[in-house]
Amino acid sequence: MIARRKKMGSNSINSVGMGRRHGKVSMLSMLLVTTLMGSFHGCVRAFSLSKTPVSQLLKQEADTIKLLKAEASSVAPSSAEYLNDVYFLRYCLHEGFESPAARVEALKQNVKWMYGTPEGKSICEAADSAIAGAMEGGKWNNDGVLAAAPHSSTISKFIMPRNAVTTTSNTGDLVYCIRAGQIDDNALMSSVSIEEMAQFFLYCKHVNAQVANQRSLQQDRLVCVVTANDLTGVKLVGGSGDFRKALGKASTQANDLYPTVSGPTLLLNLPKILSALVKLFTPLFPPAVRERLKFERGPLSKVEDLTQILPGQSDPNPRATFVSQLDSLIYTN
Repeated sequence: MIARRKKMGSNSINSVGMGRRHGKVSMLSMLLVTTLMGSFHGCVRAFSLSKTPVSQLLKQEADTIKLLKAEASSVAPSSAEYLNDVYFLRYCLHEGFESPAARVEALKQNVKWMYGTPEGKSICEAADSAIAGAMEGGKWNNDGVLAAAPHSSTISKFIMPRNAVTTTSNTGDLVYCIRAGQIDDNALMSSVSIEEMAQFFLYCKHVNAQVANQRSLQQDRLVCVVTANDLTGVKLVGGSGDFRKALGKASTQANDLYPTVSGPTLLLNLPKILSALVKLFTPLFPPAVRERLKFERGPLSKVEDLTQILPGQSDPNPRATFVSQLDSLIYTN
């Protein structure tokens, strides 16, 4: 379903040279590459593409947006109800399309999947309805959003607010935080298939992308989604390969469905045994990717439950500390 994009660079990350003589090191090396590959899919799209107000960008790209909206409606008429102008603006700003025709083709294929196929329609329309319900009281209520997710009755036993939340930065960007070390991925993947898990992740990514587009209009700035992977307690061996496959599948597809939504990817509290490998593997990535990968020890390390970094908690200190650390990591040149 993916139209052709510009190649990201000639550097290869397919081969892992070190560690072949030592099984454990090799396994850890592959784990690091898998982690970085997931981050690659989440961070290659430009962060803070423009300092220009969204209202001005919409005026500048008005003719192209009008064309893209017409093309979207031609393949999925119901999409007009759910996609605001910022969704189409992101296609205008994305530099990865080989030509205007490739941009149109990518849009049509993506919108057709989201609102014109049984799988995409069920995922995206459920997410859109859940977003509307979450904002009915004037304040975001996430309970209904989680309940409406595909296969939520099973998955929510393992992935819950204590180990996966979306919050906001001081600048207004969305920050998706996940602590894989607190997820029993083997038990989870014994209860759902790779496809079902990927559908759950795609639902979450659609929610974040749609909310980012809505808030871009409200804030008059292009809102991005920052991903913070807290690796505290992550399994170095024995984790579920199927869980990683599902996450990779969803990340790859979402990266094309929602261009220019993803901001930096933070890899926090990397186990020390893997930290030594970071310097060896990160040069294998294109410069644009390396610029958006941030490795840091400390943030979230003293937070027991990720709900502590949500707004409105009785103890404001964990959130205040975290968003301050975000300012230093990704907003300070």
